[in-house]
Amino acid sequence: MGTNEPGTQDEDFHLGAAIYSSDGTEIGKLSRLIVDKDALTLRAFVVKESRRFTGHLLSPGSWLLADEVTVPRSEVKSVSHDRIVLKLTAAAVRKLPPYLSYRYGDETVTEGLTEEAISALTSSPAIPASLEQVANKGADELEIEGGENVMLGDTGKRLGTVKDVLFDNAELIGVVILPDGVLKEEVILPRRFLQRSDDLALFANLSAADMEHLKPFESTG
Repeated sequence: MGTNEPGTQDEDFHLGAAIYSSDGTEIGKLSRLIVDKDALTLRAFVVKESRRFTGHLLSPGSWLLADEVTVPRSEVKSVSHDRIVLKLTAAAVRKLPPYLSYRYGDETVTEGLTEEAISALTSSPAIPASLEQVANKGADELEIEGGENVMLGDTGKRLGTVKDVLFDNAELIGVVILPDGVLKEEVILPRRFLQRSDDLALFANLSAADMEHLKPFESTG
């Protein structure tokens, strides 16, 4: 038996239940449960995000990097057989870590910049090297520009360029990337993978092995 208040007990969780944010957005469906192997209590669960939440309805021809997110058990507000309501807003859910990630055992981030990346990141020759360009934005803000490079973390590898941005009302869902580098197909990069931006590029918080496990989107409808 769960030890939480009625409507939030562990036994109320059922696979396939619809997941909603605290501000009423449908996130997706409950796909997996993560249980403590000794105490056998529920630690977290995995949500398979809906096509609308991931942005696929807005860019149906794009591949998707990840569509499952891990939610801590403590972030549940209420549970019934068919519906789970989170304490988190939709914006907060989009910042949660993906369920699956991949990493080589000997992977490092100390690779030098490739010639292609150096060329892509070189300032315009029309701007004197002695002048520093500074964008008028806060440290907690992302600047996204059409056609700008999207880089794979700090590896110096380019994923592609920004084609479009996806919004759900006023909330950023993710960025559509045109293949021009590591990527070979158009991809939706969810908001949670956007690490930072500078005046030259967006940076995605991904490992090289994550990219190898990229799969095409398969419509279920």
